Amino acid sequence: MKLLSYIKYFFYLAWNWNISIAWHIIRQEIKGEKKYGIRTTGADELKKLEDLGIDISHATIYMPASYKLLEDIFEQLSPNKPQTTNLPTGQAGLKPQTLNHFLDIGCGKGRALCVAAHYGYKKLSGIDLSKELCTAARENLALTRQKIPGIDFTIINNDAFYFEIPDDVDCIFFFNPFDETIMSGVVKNILQSLQNHPRKMNIIYINPLHKEYFIQAGFTEAWYTKKMKYLEAAILEK
Repeated sequence: MKLLSYIKYFFYLAWNWNISIAWHIIRQEIKGEKKYGIRTTGADELKKLEDLGIDISHATIYMPASYKLLEDIFEQLSPNKPQTTNLPTGQAGLKPQTLNHFLDIGCGKGRALCVAAHYGYKKLSGIDLSKELCTAARENLALTRQKIPGIDFTIINNDAFYFEIPDDVDCIFFFNPFDETIMSGVVKNILQSLQNHPRKMNIIYINPLHKEYFIQAGFTEAWYTKKMKYLEAAILEK
């Protein structure tokens, strides 16, 4: 079954991107799924939601973030990471981090949540429009909890536009889950949460097509990477 999912995902990546990046990602998929003991490989165009009459006009397809990219990001957020110097122009550098409550908006099958747990986050929350993906996320987090018994997770099947950001969330993850209409509303929700309960906030944004909404809201880009054209990510902080 896993072999079939890898093959299907390879051809999906090769068709939509190119063969070179497909090989690169599939090698990471095989290694990462084995390392973390979860099942998150594959893409979902959310057609089942559309068949159920759910509006997906503002949503993007489900694809999991590259394992290597996730690990690079969480290495940056490690509380033991030395402060970076000589950064490129426009990057502020990440300050010492605390690991409190990690929220994945558009969590899919929960890959980012599971990897976050391995990097020290104990409280994990995810929200996704797809009930089926939420079920998969819970299953993968249950597998992760067998390895890391102390984690506490919650998965919510809901529309992110109406989701109230919990008071203690200090890191929010996005993998380009929706268009600018929803993103603008989500940024407002984040700002409202910060106004109600002032605190430090990190935003992890992979494929950051609408990064300007965060910049305009006063966030600073502290770290950025782009590899092989499509593997792009930013960490913003406020």
